[in-house]
Amino acid sequence: MKRHHTVGVRVGKVQVGGGAPVVVQSMCNTETADVDSTFRQCVELARAGSEMLRVTVNLPEAAAAVPAIKRRLLDSGCDAPLIGDFHYNGHLLLTRHPDCARALDKYRINPGNVGSGRRRDEQFATICKVAVDEGKPVRIGVNGGSLNQDLVMRRMQENSDRNLGLTSEEIVSECMVLSALESAGLALESGLREDQVIISCKVSRPAHLIAVYRDLATKTDQPLHLGLTEAGIGIKGLVWSASAMGVLLNEGIGDTIRVSLTPRPGGDRREEVYAACELLQALGLRAFAPSVTACPGCGRTTSTTFQALAERIQGYVREQMPAWKERYDGVEQMTLAVMGCVVNGPGESKAANIGISLPGTGEAPHCPVFIDGRHVTTLKGTCEELADAFRRLVDDYVETKYARR
Repeated sequence: MKRHHTVGVRVGKVQVGGGAPVVVQSMCNTETADVDSTFRQCVELARAGSEMLRVTVNLPEAAAAVPAIKRRLLDSGCDAPLIGDFHYNGHLLLTRHPDCARALDKYRINPGNVGSGRRRDEQFATICKVAVDEGKPVRIGVNGGSLNQDLVMRRMQENSDRNLGLTSEEIVSECMVLSALESAGLALESGLREDQVIISCKVSRPAHLIAVYRDLATKTDQPLHLGLTEAGIGIKGLVWSASAMGVLLNEGIGDTIRVSLTPRPGGDRREEVYAACELLQALGLRAFAPSVTACPGCGRTTSTTFQALAERIQGYVREQMPAWKERYDGVEQMTLAVMGCVVNGPGESKAANIGISLPGTGEAPHCPVFIDGRHVTTLKGTCEELADAFRRLVDDYVETKYARR
């Protein structure tokens, strides 16, 4: 699919925009000053499929920790770009911690809270000047929740004085796009090149996000970072993110994405990466890992064996993918199927590279396995025994079907 944005920006080793594939980004929720935990989470996110890693840089201690985090990432073999997220005091942290400025691969600036009045432009320009001196790209990230209120109030007053009839949401949308474009212009005036500027305008409601980005996409050729500001927790966050970003990505809008899920206490931060990868894979834009088709279950499938097996196979694929990706070309295109009864089981299993059809209620306790459409064996046993046997078949298929790097 042709992307809308013709300007390409290099972020470390990653190309954003300019016809490049859509890039997955994630953000750590560790305290950046804690080098050990931030490094570990960065590696986990990268292994899960995140191609750019963002960390909060809010305090001098966080800025001082960034070079050590970057060194440890490179020493571990993780070369995903490291992005610094700045609010309020980025102009101070970047100038007072030059090692941090050099270690980061990109700076994220929120023009709504970089300052006010004349100081806003000065402090914004200071960050841009550091980016120019260090040869770093920036993302100008406008958020609905931290939009420049002076701009909003002026537009609202104009709407009232001229009886324009705009809703408050329409005014906010207009102000977000205007803020992003004006800030991009100031970045260019400060010495940054077009191929160093990425833009985002993020809100929290899907319909609002679609409207804002459709407007923004007609007014700039800069690459766009896409995502809801706060998607929410669990199913709500997944559905809202997919409903908004799926529409925009299918229209060619968006060059990097993040699914901003609210994790449960102690939850797995990698879920936002898996969600972003699955979204791009569902749209046919990227392939990150073998896809597992699984039966949803019905009254024919009172046994939970197929559910447990599907979960184990999905987990196994995710666990193996970092190593497979390094060794086998094209393995991310592999398809698997774990089905629960005779209705769709054999058909879906034949359509996958490797598929297993488990018996439904009242069916014979046999599990035919199909490889590339051919029935090759029939398995029996407990869920654990089936999982072990099926994993061995998957390993053998990967080893024999995909060329080694």
